[in-house]
Amino acid sequence: MDIQIDTPQQFPLDPEKIYYSMDELTLDTEEGPKTLRMGTWLNTDPVRIHKMIIREKTLQVDPSEVLAPLVSKLRRADPEYYKRFMGLNLVVDYPGYSTGIKASIPFENDPIGFYKWWRKGKHEDKVHLSLGNQIRLFQKVAMMDRKVMLKKDLDILR
Repeated sequence: MDIQIDTPQQFPLDPEKIYYSMDELTLDTEEGPKTLRMGTWLNTDPVRIHKMIIREKTLQVDPSEVLAPLVSKLRRADPEYYKRFMGLNLVVDYPGYSTGIKASIPFENDPIGFYKWWRKGKHEDKVHLSLGNQIRLFQKVAMMDRKVMLKKDLDILR
């Protein structure tokens, strides 16, 4: 008599497929391959799923059904990763505005004010600026009013 052991069905990543929340996907984990619905993966490992979509570009998902909920889950699951990913698109409480605004608005429209708030106001932990954006900001501020800038930031421009 043969004994059959049921092995769970696997659903390997298909880079051509657009995944919806109910679609199943098998990914390697520390415990071995694991098959979950995409909606469950968003709760289980949101950073990994996000990296597969945005950085590696190996996973295509429906923007409204998967990507939108994923971004909100990232904020709770890994606030530091979320902040780095959002960069200047992050909504912040900025002086002079009654509600939160995208950091890009004062960054573009009021570079000196943004510099004072971000660097001198010790709000670097609130908005992640890539090195490129830091240099852009420092260049704008230096052209407008060098005296405002910290020596370490002026040194970066030399």
